[in-house]
Amino acid sequence: MDSANSLFLIAALIAASAFFSITELSVAAARRIRLRQMADQGDARALRVMAVQDEPGDFFTAIQIGVNVVAILGGVVGEGAFAPLVMQWLPGWLVPAQHAASVASVVSFVLVTSLFVLLADLFPKRLGMTAPEQIAVRVVGPMFAFLGLTRPIVWFFKRLTDTLFRGLGLPERRDDAITPDDILAMAQAGAESGAINTPEHHVIENVIELDTRVVSSAMTPRDRIVYLLRDDTEALIRARIDQSPHSTYLVCDGDIDHVVGYVDAKYLLSRVINNQPIDLQAEGLIKKVLSVPDRLTLSEMLTQFRQAYEDFAVIVNEYSLVVGIITLNDVMNTVMGSLVAPLDEDLIVQRDADSWLIDGVTPIPDVLRALDLDSLPHEDEYETLAGFLMVMLRRIPRRTDSVTYGGYRFEVIDVDNYKIDQVMVTRQPAAAASTGDHIDADSSAR
Repeated sequence: MDSANSLFLIAALIAASAFFSITELSVAAARRIRLRQMADQGDARALRVMAVQDEPGDFFTAIQIGVNVVAILGGVVGEGAFAPLVMQWLPGWLVPAQHAASVASVVSFVLVTSLFVLLADLFPKRLGMTAPEQIAVRVVGPMFAFLGLTRPIVWFFKRLTDTLFRGLGLPERRDDAITPDDILAMAQAGAESGAINTPEHHVIENVIELDTRVVSSAMTPRDRIVYLLRDDTEALIRARIDQSPHSTYLVCDGDIDHVVGYVDAKYLLSRVINNQPIDLQAEGLIKKVLSVPDRLTLSEMLTQFRQAYEDFAVIVNEYSLVVGIITLNDVMNTVMGSLVAPLDEDLIVQRDADSWLIDGVTPIPDVLRALDLDSLPHEDEYETLAGFLMVMLRRIPRRTDSVTYGGYRFEVIDVDNYKIDQVMVTRQPAAAASTGDHIDADSSAR
């Protein structure tokens, strides 16, 4: 075979090898979500790619047959493809005549191998990774034609491969189930690329977390509940509403742990407009309240609201004591985050690049997100920042008590009647953070 035919055959083999490489990588890397979108838009080729991903055995067997055949032919043809040309270029004073043929063969082999590596492997695979779905739908048709030509050989090797998989107990299909972690990872990638805005990214995270966050992370805690007693006078009711205006008020009998129901502020306003006395004993004024356990998740809370046609509920613990109240708006604020939360109700205020002022009732997921931490120790034992400090200190924290963990110092700033109001979180310098985690307490606690 002359040099011209050899070079033409080498070019054809490189093109064939590049086709197999780009086909293999693009079909494997194509995202099913994107392929399904393309199929919904009328591209039938996307359905063929998805079918290959469901049953990849025959398809990838044909690709490997093609790759190996091309490699063998390339080795046979490539050894002498450039040798005659190289011998013509080699100066006689540089290479002795008796070694010229050997040197030309080595140079030819290096050139052919380099061309295969660059044009048949690196370039097509990088191209396949750049736009896998667009390329996969273009190559799947020709690849099926090649599969038809090699069907008997493919059948033989496919059966041998299936036998090996079953013998080793390996799964024959890939798991395409999408988990919450997968969704969060895709949302994070979208936020980093700029396709998703930061607030939208936080909304996606919050929606996924509805199945893991309990109602106590979004409730109004017991000590902040504004409630009315059933036998309160009209003057007392008016004064309480004036001091703490809300849309709904819990109504109790004697104390907060004996809940009678709740009253809607709009009905009280209606009585005032109609010159009727505000009397909580009036028939039909107090509505039956929805009571839920404190271990419910926010997702389950939404289900409870939907089934009961309510948007207000009382949260009780295992001792039937009221621990808080929650509304549909509380759950939605948890989902929407800073998109709807007023600035004066922010639980986390960043003072500068290395310090935060955080309310003690702030849920742990919000603390982790603000500080860019993966976890805190003993997370199953508490739900708020105050709980974290109590668990770490093993007692009720006092002002100036602090805990250092993960490169941050958590210092108690304000305590009101055993309740942790404010915590100052400060990022530690690298040298201080490397000394390890520890707990500091004021002298009165030692």
